[in-house]
Amino acid sequence: MNRNLVIIALIFLAVVTRLLPHPPNFTPIAGMALFAVNRFSDKKIAFLLPIVCMILTDIFIGFHSITPFVYISIIGISCIGYFSKKINNVAILKSSLLFFFISNFGVWLLGYPNTISGFISCYTLALPFLINTVLGDFFFYHSLNFSFNKIEERYPVLAS
Repeated sequence: MNRNLVIIALIFLAVVTRLLPHPPNFTPIAGMALFAVNRFSDKKIAFLLPIVCMILTDIFIGFHSITPFVYISIIGISCIGYFSKKINNVAILKSSLLFFFISNFGVWLLGYPNTISGFISCYTLALPFLINTVLGDFFFYHSLNFSFNKIEERYPVLAS
């Protein structure tokens, strides 16, 4: 059994959930980005995979004006995972906050008056989405990590 194929299969299963009905911002992408950068030895693949998954699912879901900001935040999340010695709850929370600030900056820039009042209004109205972002990021990262650890226990050859 190939370790990278198992990682890709788990990521694929997580990505499919993005296409299913789900609460707003409760998605697998940040958790998947952290998992990929933590588990793939080839960091080029680890950085590229979340963006490819976003593009493929966005083909079905639809692209929108803030898509570039979302993609930039996913690259930033991969960087958080890469530079963290260990992916822990603090790294996951940092990732959620990074996504919140970058994606909502795009919302403010493109959809609100570019004033202090518009900025405050945008981020205030986005707070309920932050809760789902944090919950989704924790859920998907820990689910992927737990599943992979169980598979490694069952098939020790993957751990090498």
